[in-house]
Amino acid sequence: MSRPAGREPRRLTRWWRRRSLRTRLTVIAATAIAVSVFVAFQVASELMDWELQDTAESQLRADSRVLATNAERAGLTQVQLPPYPGSGRLVRVILPDGSIRTPAGQPALPPVSEQAGRVAQGASADLMESNDSEEGYLIYTLRAGDGAVQVAQLADDSPINRFGFGMLLIGLLCVVGGALVGRTVARTGLAPIDRLTAAAVRVAHTRDLDADIPDEGGGEIRRLIQSINDMLAALRDSRRAQRLLAEDAAHELKTPLTSLRLNVELLIRLDRRGTLDSALSAESRTRLLNDLGAQVAELSTLAAELTDLARGEVSDESTEVLDLADVVVAAATRARSRVPDVEVALDVTSVWVSGRPAALERAVLNLIDNAGKWSPADQPVLVRLHAEGASVVLEVDDAGPGIDVADVPRVFDRFYRADSARALPGSGLGLSIVQRVVDAHGGRATVARSARGGALLRVVLPAAAPPAPIARLTAGEDTAAC
Repeated sequence: MSRPAGREPRRLTRWWRRRSLRTRLTVIAATAIAVSVFVAFQVASELMDWELQDTAESQLRADSRVLATNAERAGLTQVQLPPYPGSGRLVRVILPDGSIRTPAGQPALPPVSEQAGRVAQGASADLMESNDSEEGYLIYTLRAGDGAVQVAQLADDSPINRFGFGMLLIGLLCVVGGALVGRTVARTGLAPIDRLTAAAVRVAHTRDLDADIPDEGGGEIRRLIQSINDMLAALRDSRRAQRLLAEDAAHELKTPLTSLRLNVELLIRLDRRGTLDSALSAESRTRLLNDLGAQVAELSTLAAELTDLARGEVSDESTEVLDLADVVVAAATRARSRVPDVEVALDVTSVWVSGRPAALERAVLNLIDNAGKWSPADQPVLVRLHAEGASVVLEVDDAGPGIDVADVPRVFDRFYRADSARALPGSGLGLSIVQRVVDAHGGRATVARSARGGALLRVVLPAAAPPAPIARLTAGEDTAAC
């Protein structure tokens, strides 16, 4: 059974891809030299063959002119033809009747060709021809008197053969030398990459991201090393951020978990003693259960915020062009349902942005929740949304005590809570999530003091062109089209 025609090339390609870069460079260098030697040999052989043939033809023409001069003086039948010395040129006289004269002892030449006979008859002055017989003669025919004279030379390929054999030896030496030089160059050129590989393997085994790879070499190697060092720095920052996240999460979880554990242990201990009803009044039990519910809710909120924060920029939600007013209204509705005591007043206009709806709604909800914690019961949280040039501006305004100047630079830090906010519920992650969402959408978030004395949180996002309206046919148009 024959193999498919395309299998061998694919196998050769797989074999080539499995070779090391050093081996590839060696093979490429040797192949390039071999091809160069072969091309040089072909060109030199053609030039040498042309030169030798031109020299031989010139010599035959000169000898033919001498013989033709003698034949015209003495006559074709009387011209003296010295005996053949055993080597060298061969001569022949073609008489008018078509017969021939040759020197004594000379080897027989191929029969007179038709073209040479036409020269003897006066149809042309001369003729240079090569015989394709086994001997391979080069014959020159020149008109002389009523006939013609011929001078021939046996074609000698020995110089070309000796030249080819010499070029073959030189080519083999060049290929071997090229392979050695290519191997050496590859080893020298790839030495920085070998050291880079060893350093990367060491980092992978030791997990030591603090060990930068030494910067050496130049050009592409230096850029590669700098890129890997930048990657290690990013990994160090990521590991440091993960460690801080874990430490901060443990710290924030500790307080509600401790309170929850103490309350649960109190209930279990009283229940085991059988004094649960007598030890706690109905009012105390209600207050205790409310505390348990609040602590569980705080833990749930903290866990959700930690999950959102840990996801970073990874999100399966697709980006779309949306009306931010719809997002703000949805977030305000959720905020009212979560904290019914807080009034949210909206002043929004239809503005379009390109973003992820759920992420933006979470950010707006966090802004309203943060303002609701500080706003007095008789003062609403004002939410304003409007366009400003090529940007969309969202402002959340409360009438609380405001943010101290010392706390402004850290408002959007993870887990940061001002001293005045320690007694309030929250994890310190809400505004950090806002900052992350705003950054992901190419915007900026700032904080200032509002005209009412509270905090004014301002988010600026790049505006997007509204989508093209979808044409809708009226009933009459629909009927007409039918």
